[in-house]
Amino acid sequence: MLQIALCDDNMNDLSNMVHLLDEYKSSKHLNFEYTVFSSGFELTSALDKGKQFDIYCLDIMMPGFTGIDLANEIRDFDKIAPILFFTSSSEFALESYSVRATDYVLKPVSKEKLFLTFDELLEQIEAQKKENAIIVKSSDGIQKILISNIVYAEVIGRNVLYHLISGKVIECTESFSTVCSTLLKYRCFIKTHRSYIVNMQYIDIIENSKVTLQPLVSVPIAQGKAKEIKHQYLNYQMEA
Repeated sequence: MLQIALCDDNMNDLSNMVHLLDEYKSSKHLNFEYTVFSSGFELTSALDKGKQFDIYCLDIMMPGFTGIDLANEIRDFDKIAPILFFTSSSEFALESYSVRATDYVLKPVSKEKLFLTFDELLEQIEAQKKENAIIVKSSDGIQKILISNIVYAEVIGRNVLYHLISGKVIECTESFSTVCSTLLKYRCFIKTHRSYIVNMQYIDIIENSKVTLQPLVSVPIAQGKAKEIKHQYLNYQMEA
């Protein structure tokens, strides 16, 4: 079941969001759950305890811990879940792109605007369920790997190793050039080194000689290629 997080320090606005979501849920005959938080600290505490959400609805102008701050914390836990900003000011619209926000809605939030926003969002989520995948032949047989599950791939000798977000490693005997040609068709991939190709949605830090990926694994950057990789990564983030 879809899980939605609502975070706003204004109780009236939070109550209005709850009311509109209940109406949306009923009118569309949908089955989802939402959890309300009155501060970013409450939400990050829930994430620290292992709670996961499919959609985040955040106010930006919260005292002490803004919605942008909160979104950055969320991205440490989840690189791809949609973040919707519902706020009374357009001041932070540009900053919202830095955390790959899906939409930016000005308050007061109307029924029409919320319904339209969620219609579009749920359509995107449904499309993602039909996500692209590759088929590989390993020692365990033929396997299907979702593109979003690949953190990086590397070549060792004649073998290509696919490192997945679950921690699983799938080893295949195939040409690394063929692997790169296949993966580079997806805009989230970048070749950092002659032996490594990484999924940019899992990049945490780019340094001059290495890229640190989630969860805390580093892969090398070819000499002189750091500037190009940083540029491509920024373009990817802005277009995401």
